Amino acid sequence: MAMVKAHVSTHELVAGRYRLLEVLHRETNRVCWYGEDVEAGRPCLLTQIGLPPDPDGESSRRAIARVVRMSQTMGRLCPGRVATVVDAVEEYGTLWAVTDWIEGVSLGEVLEREGAFDHVRAARIGLELLDVLEAGHGEGITHGELSPGQVFVRDKGPVVVTGFGLTGATLAPRVSAPSYASPEQARDERIGPAADLWALGAMLYTMVEGRPPFRDRDSPETTLKGVDRLPLRSPVRAGPLTPTVLGLLRKNSRERLNRQVVREALTRVVAEDPGAPLASDRGPRPRGLSVGGPGRSRRALVAGTALAAVTAAVVVVVVARELPGGSDDSATDTSTPRPSATASAPAAPPGQAPTPAPTPTPTPTPTPSPTSEPTSASPTREQPRFQHYTSPQGFSVSLPEGWKALSTTAQDDLAYRVVLGAKGDPRTLAVTYSTRVGDDPVAVWRDDVEPALKREGGGYERIGEIRATTYQGREAADLEWLATVDGTRLHTLGRGFLIGSGRGFSLRWTTPAGDWEDPANQQALETVLRTFRIPSH
Repeated sequence: MAMVKAHVSTHELVAGRYRLLEVLHRETNRVCWYGEDVEAGRPCLLTQIGLPPDPDGESSRRAIARVVRMSQTMGRLCPGRVATVVDAVEEYGTLWAVTDWIEGVSLGEVLEREGAFDHVRAARIGLELLDVLEAGHGEGITHGELSPGQVFVRDKGPVVVTGFGLTGATLAPRVSAPSYASPEQARDERIGPAADLWALGAMLYTMVEGRPPFRDRDSPETTLKGVDRLPLRSPVRAGPLTPTVLGLLRKNSRERLNRQVVREALTRVVAEDPGAPLASDRGPRPRGLSVGGPGRSRRALVAGTALAAVTAAVVVVVVARELPGGSDDSATDTSTPRPSATASAPAAPPGQAPTPAPTPTPTPTPTPSPTSEPTSASPTREQPRFQHYTSPQGFSVSLPEGWKALSTTAQDDLAYRVVLGAKGDPRTLAVTYSTRVGDDPVAVWRDDVEPALKREGGGYERIGEIRATTYQGREAADLEWLATVDGTRLHTLGRGFLIGSGRGFSLRWTTPAGDWEDPANQQALETVLRTFRIPSH
C-alpha cells in the first residue's frame, strides 16, 4: 500500500506535545500511532493523514474543523462508543487527529491474530457497529471510511469506532481502506449512509471468512476497480449470516438492505446462541488491555516507562477532608437519604448488542434530563435497563434506570460531591471532584482518607491492600472497605484519579455487604466504571 510519509521521528514531538511510540495500524495514506501527551502525562492515539496540496491552508483548516465537529457530535450521540478527538493539528502537510487512549485493539489486529470468527461473534460486533452508524445516519453523518482498522475491540464493553470526519481529508486514493470501499466510492460518486452499510457488510464478510470480499491488489486504484467491477466471491463460512452479507454487498446502493432489516437479521443470529462469547472474550487477552496487574503487556509497560520519563508521577484521589461537611464523600453520609430495598436485577452483559426493542426512557430528574443509553440487550425482568446520566456539573455516567442525584454539596468552584441513587435501591454512587489532591495515590488513601473513616466509627475494616492501578489512561488507586451505617453493614469500593493541574475525581460505589458479590451489583459497578466521563473544565 502507498503510505503517508512521516515528517517527524519518534524522538520528536508532534505539535510540540505528542510523542510517537508505536505504530498500531496502517492503511493507505493513514497511520494510527500509540503515543503520549507529554503535557497531560497520559497515553493517546494519533491518526496521521496526508493532506492534498494546500497553499493557503484553507483546506487544512476545514479538515481540522470537520474532524473536531463530527467527533463532538458523535460523542454526544454515542457516549463511550466513538473515539473523542481531543486535538487536531496540521504539520508539514500532514493532519494529526489526537484521540483519548482506547483500552482495546483494532478489529484488524484481532482478526490477524485469531483468524475468522464464528457467525454469532461477528453478528454481535455487527450490531454494535450498527448502533453507532444508526446514530450518525440519524443526524446526517456518514462515516465513509469504516474498516477493521477504525474499530477497536475492548476487553469490556462494546466496540469503539474512530475516524469520523476524516473522509476526503487524504491525498489519494479516495479512501484509506479500498477493500472496504463501496462501489459508489470506487466510482468517485457522492456517498451517503448506504456506503457505510456496504462497509458493514464487508466487515461481516471479513470476520466470518477471514479475508475481505475484494482483496487488496497492486495499487489502491486497482483495488477500487475490483470493488466496482468484479463479482463478489460468495461466502462459504457465514452460515445464517449469508443472506445479510449478500444483501449488504449489492453493487446498486438502492438495493442494499436497510438498517432495520439488518438489525433484525443480526439479532436473530445472536439469539440462536445468546451465551456465546463476545468478541473481546475469546482467545488471548488483547495486548494493551491489562492494567494495573502483573500481566501488563509490552505496550502498557512502554506507556509506564515513557510517561515516567517525561513527567512526574501522575496521581490520584480526591482528598475527602477538603470537601464541605467533613471527610466523607461516600454514600455512607448519614445526611443522605438512604433507600432500603433489595438490589435490582442483573444488567445485560457488557458488549451484547441491542435488539430492536425501543430505547428505554429514563426516569425524569429535575436537573438535568438524562438521555437514554443503548442497553446491552433487549431488557427483560431479569435484565434492567440503564440510562446515560449527565450531571449539571458536567460529568456523565451510565446508571441503573431511575437513578438520579440524591444530594449535592459544593464549595464554590473548589470541590463538589454528588450522591446518586434511587428510591428502593440500597446501592449508591458518590462522585467527588476537588481542585486540591495529593501527589501519591496510595498515600492519600492511607494517610488522609482512611484515618478519617476510622474516626467515624462504624467498625471500619479495610479489605485487602490499597491498590495502585490505572483508570482511563490515568494513574489511579483503589481502597475497598466495610463499615456499619444505621445498623447496616456496607461494602464500598473507592477509586480516585487525577485529571491534571491539581484536580481529581473519586468514585465511591456502596452497597449492602451481603449483596456485594451479587451479579446485579457487579455488573452495575462495572458499567459505572466503564462509562464514567469527566466534564470539560
